[in-house]
Amino acid sequence: MAAVGELDVVWSLPGEDVRAGWRALSWTARAEGGIAVLLVQKRFLERSYGVWHARERFDGEVVFVSGGGVVQRRTPVFGMDPWVGHFALLPGDRFLLVQGRTRQGDGGRWEPNAVVHGADGRGVERAFCVGDDIPALVTDRRGGIWTAYGDEGIYGHHPESGAGLAGWSSRGVATWAPAGRLPSQPLEGLTAATERDAVWLAWYSHEGTYLTRIASATGEFATFRSPERGIDGLAVRGGRAVLTRRDHGEHTTTLTRAELADGTWTVTGREKLRLPGPLRLRCGQGRDGVLWLRAGDSWVRVGV
Repeated sequence: MAAVGELDVVWSLPGEDVRAGWRALSWTARAEGGIAVLLVQKRFLERSYGVWHARERFDGEVVFVSGGGVVQRRTPVFGMDPWVGHFALLPGDRFLLVQGRTRQGDGGRWEPNAVVHGADGRGVERAFCVGDDIPALVTDRRGGIWTAYGDEGIYGHHPESGAGLAGWSSRGVATWAPAGRLPSQPLEGLTAATERDAVWLAWYSHEGTYLTRIASATGEFATFRSPERGIDGLAVRGGRAVLTRRDHGEHTTTLTRAELADGTWTVTGREKLRLPGPLRLRCGQGRDGVLWLRAGDSWVRVGV
C-alpha cells in the first residue's frame, strides 16, 4: 500500500492490465470494505472529456479488491449494455448496472435503465426502471437501491424522479419517497453514502445544500443543512463526517471535516489534498465512515 501525503492509495490499475488493453470503466465501494472495479477492453470504449464510455454492448471483468489492497478475485461479466452511468453490487455479489437516463415508450411505460447480472456474470436476472436522470446512486447491505435525481428528471414526467430522492428494491419496486417532507424542493443530487443500516443522500436546492439520512429498514429520515456546498464525496460515522469538493480536472480536492451536534453540522477543519490523479464526475463514495476517491486509475481512502 502506497501513500500520497497522508492518504492511503489502496489500489491502482496494474500496468500489465493497461498494456493488455484493460481500462477502468466504473467502480463501487463494497459494503464489506474494499472496492469492485469494472474493467473493459479499450476496443469497446471511446474517450470523452477524459472519461471512458462504452460505445456498444461489451464484455468485461469485475476486480474485487480488499480494504488492504489485495485482489481477491476477477469475475468475467458478459453482454453489458453501453452508456453505464452507475455500477453497484447487490447481496450475493450480483452486479447492478444503471444508465442515468431513460425515456417513456409507447403506452407510457418507462424503459428499463437498471440491469441486474448474476454473481457468475453470465446471466441477466432482471431489468427495470429506477427513474430518470440519476447523478447519485448507492446500494445498501439489504440490497436496496437509493437514488438522487438531476434537474431534468425532477422537472420531467417520471413520478419518483420528480420527488428528488427515492428508494427501490432490487426487483425495481419503489419502496421509499420523501412525500413532500423535505425542507426544500431538490434541484440536483450530488453524492451518496451508507453508514451501517442508514443511507445518506446529498442534494441541493435554491436554498442551499442538504444531507438526508434515511433508515433503510424503516424509511424514517431526517434532513440537515450541509456544512459545505457543491460536494462530490461524503462519508459519515456517528456524529462525524468528511466531505470533498474536487478541483475540476486537477489532482487536488478540498476535504472538510464536520461534526453533528443539536441537529447542526459544524465545520471542524479543512485541508487541500493532493492526489495521484485527477478527480472527475462521481469520484467519491462513502461506506461506514470511509470515503473512497477515484483519482485517475488509483483508489484512495480517507477515514472520518
